[in-house]
Amino acid sequence: MKPIPMLTGLWLLLAASVSAQETRTETLRSQGVERTYHLHLPDGLPDGAPLVVVLHGYGGTGNPDRFGMNATADRHGFAVCYPEGERDSRGKQCWNVGYPFQADMEIDDVRFLEELIDHLHRRYGLSRRNVFCTGMSNGGDMCYLLASQRPDLFAALGPVAGFMSVAILRADSATHAVPLFEIHGTADRTTRWEGDLENSGGWGAYLPIPIAVGYWAAKNKCLEERVDTLPRGADGLQTIAHRYTGGTDGNEVWLYETLGGKHSWSETGVDTCEELWRFFSRYVR
Repeated sequence: MKPIPMLTGLWLLLAASVSAQETRTETLRSQGVERTYHLHLPDGLPDGAPLVVVLHGYGGTGNPDRFGMNATADRHGFAVCYPEGERDSRGKQCWNVGYPFQADMEIDDVRFLEELIDHLHRRYGLSRRNVFCTGMSNGGDMCYLLASQRPDLFAALGPVAGFMSVAILRADSATHAVPLFEIHGTADRTTRWEGDLENSGGWGAYLPIPIAVGYWAAKNKCLEERVDTLPRGADGLQTIAHRYTGGTDGNEVWLYETLGGKHSWSETGVDTCEELWRFFSRYVR
């Protein structure tokens, strides 16, 4: 093997250093607790750039490598933040969405995310208007809680394999509707496509996925539904796209029904990150 010339070697070391600095890990004190988040800022990001918040699943972490959103952010020019959930009584990192076993959890994650968004706006000059949130599983459930409690914080929400609990439905009194895009597999046995109104899974009673999405389509006052069968994905899965259109202020609500899809962020019949940004980008103002 030929030796690497000194200048070339220095350039490679510098490039590796810059790349490593693109995603930084920082903390923010919220409600007396030091919270951790990971922030990816693509090179040359302009002032006022959009922000996408990505929420991990139950027992997961905010490790950016688990999602693949950084590459999408680099292509399209937006910042990505991956906050870390706090631990519950089971010792699992999570988002407090009101599961029965979270009754003793005092963390207010809605408030934390509000404070995090404001912090990132002030510190990095990111847009306060063009803020989006997506999440996997428990992170997706958190999207539904945000839609009902603080829809004004977000331009659009994108739960993946998430559910809307009966408790969130009954407590929803928000007058402001937010565009929403759910991606969900019909063979998901963790967050069931058909719902779990009897709470047999222990997560609390939740709605069938099409009914939950239909609720937000109605809340956005969408007037039409368009159904398309998408090309089969690289993972071999077929996805049916249900798009509810003609809503207030041009709002839309989408549901991607992955036939035979399981509880997954990546195996959805589509490029999950690209499809999420395709939806979110419609609401950049």
